[in-house]
Amino acid sequence: MSNAHSGKEVCRLLERKGWVLRRIKGSHRIYSKSGERWIITVPVHGNQSLKSGLCRAILRMAGIEE
Repeated sequence: MSNAHSGKEVCRLLERKGWVLRRIKGSHRIYSKSGERWIITVPVHGNQSLKSGLCRAILRMAGIEE
């Protein structure tokens, strides 16, 4: 997986892996998943790409291999 993903793309990927959108606060979407100890917050600013470190950290927390 390349590092240039928008917040919307990361949200779609999380949802395919079973994460559920719990709420939206401003431009941030907050996800949780039953059995996981994390909540994951994804900033969504149009189609702007997330920085590579943030994208990697979100995917790692979600248990998604890059």
